[in-house]
Amino acid sequence: MLGPYLDEIELLFFESQPAGMPSRQEIKEIGQLAKDFDLTYNIHLPLDISLGAPDSSKRLTALKTVKQIIDLTAPLAPSTYTLHLPYDEAEFDNQRIKRWQGHIRQSMEKLLAAGIEAESISIENLDYPLEWVEKIINDFNLAVCIDLGHLIVNQFDIQAAFNRYYQKTVIIHLYGAESRHDHLSLDKLSPINTDIIMPILKQFKKVVSLEVFSYDRLVSSLNFLEQSWQKYNRRPESIM
Repeated sequence: MLGPYLDEIELLFFESQPAGMPSRQEIKEIGQLAKDFDLTYNIHLPLDISLGAPDSSKRLTALKTVKQIIDLTAPLAPSTYTLHLPYDEAEFDNQRIKRWQGHIRQSMEKLLAAGIEAESISIENLDYPLEWVEKIINDFNLAVCIDLGHLIVNQFDIQAAFNRYYQKTVIIHLYGAESRHDHLSLDKLSPINTDIIMPILKQFKKVVSLEVFSYDRLVSSLNFLEQSWQKYNRRPESIM
């Protein structure tokens, strides 16, 4: 139903359990849909894995899962594989953060040694400053996924984050957010955040994924986006 109206679709692998994985036949069918509707895909890797987990067995499971999904979906030629690097420690002292960073670095070395292209992996900002993994991103030449909703919910500076990382950003996650609630329709964005986000969208030339998770939210988000876009483009250049 939506195929003719979209350029790219995000395929979400929320969980790493085998029961949640598509079969190779299903991947083939998804690939045919891309040809039929002239669209592409990006992959969101599972949320229940961690390359920085304290437990080495969990890190190994995460590595195997990432490799498995990348191998499975390779026929789709995704534009990017978006990866979460969760920080699950209860404390935020430098020692714990450095240990976590070291685990991520070791995991990334193993992942790339397995033949995964660094540029195909986009690291998504979460509930901690992306600067915590910035050196890892740069050292391994990884890409970035800017999740604008995460920036809003965690009260990070949207414009500063975009300015810092837009050169490495290959995908933006966009949705409405208010208070501690996210993945809402875009009409839930505050006027202040809308005024920040619209110029960013005009400048950004790559993939924008509307992570709203329902048809009704998608329709209202597209309507809001169209209205905001028209309003923004009517503004005098001097106040942009």
